[in-house]
Amino acid sequence: MAERVFNFGAGPAMMPEPVLAQIQEEFLNYQGIGASIIEISHRSEVFVNILNDSIDRLKSLLNLPSNFEVIYITGGAKSLFAAVPMNLIALSPTKTAQYVVSGSFANIAAREGSQYGSVDTSVSSKSDGYKSIPELTASNLSKDSSYVHITSNNTLYGTQWSEYPMTGSTPLIIDATSDFLSRPLDFSKIGMIYAGLQKNLGPSGATVCIVRKDLIGKALPTTPSTLNFARLIENNSMVNTPNTFAIYVVGLVLKWIKENGGLESMAEAAHAKSDLVYKALDHSELYIPFADGKNRSQMNITFTLTDRKLEKIFLDEALQRGLYALKGHRDVGGIRASVYNAMPMDGVNELIRFMKEFEAKHRP
Repeated sequence: MAERVFNFGAGPAMMPEPVLAQIQEEFLNYQGIGASIIEISHRSEVFVNILNDSIDRLKSLLNLPSNFEVIYITGGAKSLFAAVPMNLIALSPTKTAQYVVSGSFANIAAREGSQYGSVDTSVSSKSDGYKSIPELTASNLSKDSSYVHITSNNTLYGTQWSEYPMTGSTPLIIDATSDFLSRPLDFSKIGMIYAGLQKNLGPSGATVCIVRKDLIGKALPTTPSTLNFARLIENNSMVNTPNTFAIYVVGLVLKWIKENGGLESMAEAAHAKSDLVYKALDHSELYIPFADGKNRSQMNITFTLTDRKLEKIFLDEALQRGLYALKGHRDVGGIRASVYNAMPMDGVNELIRFMKEFEAKHRP
């Protein structure tokens, strides 16, 4: 296409255009040093400053309490599915953990966790096809667990925790890959939160991990140094060569978020964008929202058509309108519109216009 599309892909996802423009401008010659950011040593003063600046920006944006550490880990969030139990399963002598299963990635995390200890997956929304977020209460909270793990946003099915559960003295561990930095966070509820970069933070290939200090230092003896939280903190995330380009981009994205009103502004925009799409779905005779009303995601909006044969036509015509990557996940099908921080309101409005025009032609 001659022009950029509105990218509704679930990840790697759309990025802010000012960030892309700055990357382009600096790519061949980063700030006059005569080399690209991808060519310089991770031990150089230039990169160490980039790394430390990105961490400082993240702490400021989150208003992060001083009893938390920030780590970059090479690899996506699935690497953390192993790193979490490796580092935290021994917090309790029972070496047990509770995983709240709200979808595919939560299920994968639980299976990985079971390699290192006993896992309780009794709190699950599998019975309703993951259309809702299961309720975690004092009555079904596992006793003596090392931690409770949740997935804050279900990318495949389009559900989201509107509020994090209270887990008392048991640390709450959150995979926030697909809604991190879309809203302010209450760290009084959180033991650890982590996110792959490729939704709201930057390119794929790394994960940011924020861990409460008192949870660090009890890793299993078999934990590799590249996934050992204590070792990573000691080495400022550089046990191995980190994803230098990704960390550089994260710093630019964090700057963009700050310049555009911070997390409060991101939350307002997320609500406004998703609300418009859900209203269009709820007033339609052609489109069927997938997620339960009270658990709808503000990041990933999933729906099907009453006539499933029309879905390919919908996707083909949408692409011709510059509405890119609306196809649902292969395990779910249907349509998925991801409206992460970088998606402008213009993209959402164009999607709604197309949906209404398409329905007018194919009304049941």
